[in-house]
Amino acid sequence: MGSYSTSEVLNAAAVGVHHPALRLHELDLKGSMSAEELPTTSGLENGHQAPFVIGVAGGASSGKSTVCKMIIDQLCDQRVVVVTQESFYYGLSDEELVHVHDYNFDHPDAFDTDLLLSCMEKLKHGKAVDIPSYDFKTHKSISCARKVNPSDVIILEGILLFHDSRVRDLMNMKIFVDTDADVRLTRRIRRDTIEKGRDIIAVLDQYSKFVKTAFEDFILPTKKYADIIIPRGADNSVAIDLIVQHIRTKLGQNDLCKIHPNLYVIQTTYQIRGMHTIIRDAATTTHDFIFYADRLIRLVVEHGLGHLPFREKQVITPTGSVYTGVDFSKSLCGISVIRSGESMENALRACCKGIKIGKILIHREGDDGKQLIYHNLPKDIAKRHVLLLDPILGTGNSAVQAISLLLEKRVQEANIIFLNLISVCLLKSGVSFFSFI
Repeated sequence: MGSYSTSEVLNAAAVGVHHPALRLHELDLKGSMSAEELPTTSGLENGHQAPFVIGVAGGASSGKSTVCKMIIDQLCDQRVVVVTQESFYYGLSDEELVHVHDYNFDHPDAFDTDLLLSCMEKLKHGKAVDIPSYDFKTHKSISCARKVNPSDVIILEGILLFHDSRVRDLMNMKIFVDTDADVRLTRRIRRDTIEKGRDIIAVLDQYSKFVKTAFEDFILPTKKYADIIIPRGADNSVAIDLIVQHIRTKLGQNDLCKIHPNLYVIQTTYQIRGMHTIIRDAATTTHDFIFYADRLIRLVVEHGLGHLPFREKQVITPTGSVYTGVDFSKSLCGISVIRSGESMENALRACCKGIKIGKILIHREGDDGKQLIYHNLPKDIAKRHVLLLDPILGTGNSAVQAISLLLEKRVQEANIIFLNLISVCLLKSGVSFFSFI
């Protein structure tokens, strides 16, 4: 099993987005949900859902970072961030730097626990924080702090996380990575000499003077607080699989997909997160924005088409054998909400050759304005499945007006699929809703 550095784990845990999709034929069409109506999973203000906090502790070089990386890789459809206890080392004074080899970095007093608690409190309440960046060569915090955004899952990783009861109380799950002392020493020598540029003699001297004693006095006694103990660390893939299943169960208890049966989640990948990062970056060029937005829109369209009805069909292959497959629904059309919805038309045409596309123009006046100005729809739209196109769902008022018009034209509610790129609200409707949220 390969090992991962803390920086690699932090990079892997870059914040992403959710990808829900929603079928709208089971809800009442009465506008957007108010703040009071939105489901929440905690008692926090403004409906913020409390993150699931995982603490990963264990001896130095026990494989904690690798365990975190494996958990992150399996939770690819959730937003996950890693906060390391190492980031909260106190910077050494000039006098301490002179005697740095006599400084115990494995003692609880070496960490600014109050700052760690302050940062975690903000994250748990939905606020972004700046996590300190500690330089192990200068033994000081450097100016370029790492900005961490609120997430579904927060992984706290460090040797002494379970020592302070205040930190333990933040955690929903506590994991202790239990690895043989000889293995930990070998890894520590490799890590400190390669990553931190230290001399091997100094590493061994520090281990015998501080690390071994600190493990026995401070770290090992906290093992009793762990909910889960992972023997052999990252080599124990079975234990990590069970942990991830448990996390998914906890997260899924309040999943919007279970609250709204017409909501479907498109699984997040690092490729999708990367594209969202590009289109949200203020420095992205217009050309790149259009290119990657089109790719994301294409994914939404493809997922929406996957929920259309199909019928079984048999064909003869070039080798003369019979292949049983499916036939696409022919009674389909697209309706774009002018003007932003027109940005999704090319992706729909690329997926559905010769598809008919209608238009709806809604004039917005203030936050609650929804005046219908113009529409041009296929005459037989009542007999078709409709893909409603609008990339941005803000208040939801325009979407409500567009869906109301389709219902007036006798389109069955169950036959409407709303394709959307970025959403900030849910609709009380019975239409199918596909979106990156």
